[in-house]
Amino acid sequence: MSYRDLRNFTEMMRALGYPRLISMENFRTPNFQLVAEILAWLVNRYDPSADLPTEVDTEQDRVIFIKSIAQFMATKAHVKLNTKKLYMADGHAVKELLKISSLLYTAMTTHQKSGLSEDTSTQKNMELSVKSTDLKACRQLASEITARGAKLHELLGREVELRDLRRTALSQTVDIEELERGIASSISAVKTEIERVQQMLGNLGGDEASLEVKIENKRQELERNQKRLRSLANVRPAYMDEYERVEVDLQKQYSVYVEKHCHLSYLEHQLDLVNEAEHHEHEATESSLKRMHQRMQEAEHRMIRDDITADDMLQIAGTEEFPRPTAEGRKVFGSMSGDAILSDHVSVHSSCPSLLTVTLPPYPHC
Repeated sequence: MSYRDLRNFTEMMRALGYPRLISMENFRTPNFQLVAEILAWLVNRYDPSADLPTEVDTEQDRVIFIKSIAQFMATKAHVKLNTKKLYMADGHAVKELLKISSLLYTAMTTHQKSGLSEDTSTQKNMELSVKSTDLKACRQLASEITARGAKLHELLGREVELRDLRRTALSQTVDIEELERGIASSISAVKTEIERVQQMLGNLGGDEASLEVKIENKRQELERNQKRLRSLANVRPAYMDEYERVEVDLQKQYSVYVEKHCHLSYLEHQLDLVNEAEHHEHEATESSLKRMHQRMQEAEHRMIRDDITADDMLQIAGTEEFPRPTAEGRKVFGSMSGDAILSDHVSVHSSCPSLLTVTLPPYPHC
C-alpha cells in the first residue's frame, strides 16, 4: 500500500458521497468489516438492483461475499479483482477498492462535465441494465440500427452532390427575413402538431371514460345474470316430477324392448337355419330325381337301339333303389316324367303315385 493510493481512495470516496469518514489508519491492520461495507456500498452505487449476500459473520460467509463481488464486477463492469487481497482487508485491499472507486469517480466527473447530474447518470445506468436483459428490445434495436445504417449509407452517397449545393448556399448572403419566415413557419407547424397531439389525448380521455362506463354496465349486467342463475338453480320446475316418472317408465320399456328384440333375433336365426336345411334337402331330392330320370332315359334308348336284356337295363338303372323283377316280369321304379316310348309296359306304383312301374317281358334263364 502506498500513501498516494490511500489518499486518492479516501478523496474519491468522499467525492462519491460515502457517508463514513475513512482515515489512513483504518487499513494498517486487517479490518474486514470496513472492507465489506465499502464493497457493498460501491456495488450498490454502481447497480442499485444488484442482489448480493450481506452476511459476513463466518469465514464461509466472507468467502462467498468476496467471490460474489468479484464475479459481479467482472461480468458487469469488466473489472478484474484480486480476491485474496480483498480477503486480507488491509493496505493491499486498497488497490482493489481503488479500481471500483476510480471507475465510479471517472463516470461521475464525465457526466458533470457534460452537464448531467448524478441522479440522471444513475437512472441511465439502471435503464441500460434493464434493456440489456430484454431480448426483444435488443432485437428491435438491432433492426433499427440496421435500417438507420442503410439510410445513412444512402445519404452519404448523395454527399458529393449535396456538397456543391451546400457550398453554394454558404457563399450566398443570408436573408434574415426569409430565415425568420422559415423559423415562424416551423414554429407554427410545431404548434399545430402540439394541438393535434393534445386533441388526440383529449379524445383518448373521452374514449377511456366511455369504456369505463361500458365496463361498469357489463359488470352490473353480469351480477344480475349471476343472481338470476342462482335463483333459477334453486327453483324446481313444475314438470320435473312427471319427467322423472316418465324417465323411470322409459327405462322399463327399454328393458322389455331389448329382451323382445333378443328373442326375435334368436327366432329369426332358427327360422333361417330351418329354411336352409329344407332348401338343402329339396336340392338333394331334386338332384336324385334328375339322376334317376337321366338313367331311365338312357336305359330306354339303349333298349330300343341295341335291344338289350332286362338284366342289363336293371344294372344300368341301379339295383339298390328298386326291387328285383319277379318271374312274371321285372319292375323298375322312377319318376312320372320321361318319354312315352314304353307306355305299354308302364304303370303307377300303388304305394307312391310319384313313381312309375315298368313291366318287362321275362327273359330266358341261362
